[in-house]
Amino acid sequence: MRQLSHPRIEEMTLCGVLGALSDPMRLTIMGRLADGAEHGWGDFDVDVCPSTLSHHLKALRLAGLIDHRKEGTRCFVSLRPGVEGRFPGLLASILRFAPADDRAGHQPKAPSIEPA
Repeated sequence: MRQLSHPRIEEMTLCGVLGALSDPMRLTIMGRLADGAEHGWGDFDVDVCPSTLSHHLKALRLAGLIDHRKEGTRCFVSLRPGVEGRFPGLLASILRFAPADDRAGHQPKAPSIEPA
């Protein structure tokens, strides 16, 4: 299975990260990933069609925020290790002020990522 490309950590830009996080749906996805675990597509309780979810995950991947892994016909995503080292405290600060995902009753929390 061909894996998708991810930018190198040093290629990540603040503008790219903030642009990716400027969408409420992407903030919801990042809030879900803040637990530090790997999640399958079915773990995202979002009210959008699969192609729209794919678009949002691609934007987060191209910004360097998530790891996207394919295994057979399934896809798994997680917060990318090293983001905290590149932009210390940024994700935790943004997620602290992001609105909770009321549909899932999920309150985003600070990511549990260790610096790279």
